[in-house]
Amino acid sequence: MHDWTILCDFDGTIALDDVTDALLTRFADPEWETIEARWRAGAIGSRECMSAQVALIGATLEQVDALLDTLPIDPAFPAFVDDALRRGMHVQVVSDGLDHAIHRILARHGLDDLPVRANRLLHDGVRGWQMISPHASDACIAESGTCKCAIAHSHARVLMVGDGQSDFCVAAQADYVFAKSKLITHCRRAGIPHRTMVDFADARALLDTLPELVRDGPFGYTVPLPLRVHTA
Repeated sequence: MHDWTILCDFDGTIALDDVTDALLTRFADPEWETIEARWRAGAIGSRECMSAQVALIGATLEQVDALLDTLPIDPAFPAFVDDALRRGMHVQVVSDGLDHAIHRILARHGLDDLPVRANRLLHDGVRGWQMISPHASDACIAESGTCKCAIAHSHARVLMVGDGQSDFCVAAQADYVFAKSKLITHCRRAGIPHRTMVDFADARALLDTLPELVRDGPFGYTVPLPLRVHTA
């Protein structure tokens, strides 16, 4: 299984809460919810949405870190990572969330060495914040800050583990998907080969059967689906 790369979403998948929403709820001007509504209505892309929302945060670094230190992750995720690495698989965190939050939370669980691709959160040293997106792509249909499809395309075989809207596009690119929450419905409607999971305890068990799942997939696929790149 050395040619497999696991791309794990963060908010709602590794982290039990949406970390960005937690930061906005605690520290941002209430206007962030109006911006969120525009994104949900399709008026703006997620990159534009989050960049505008992050600019509304007013908090010191110490305040932000104190909140991050209270946010839990799926308790089975560290063991899932150990299982995957023992099988020779590679694990990356891919998120349309914020890198500082992800690194801070993972470090509490001894996982700060995991590769993370996410939006970069920058602090002005006082109470102001901004977001830049080093992993964005002009070809990203969702106009995300982190184009997960472009990241998936750079690996030979991809297992995507995710839960929500930021994972919809990349699910069609991956060779297989472990899905929870809204991603389950999307995979069913789109005919994307997947297995459902409640948490990473389920995902650990599914790792044992991944080669069989890909070969004999639940929708009649007999070979892994090739990676496909969305273009604008």
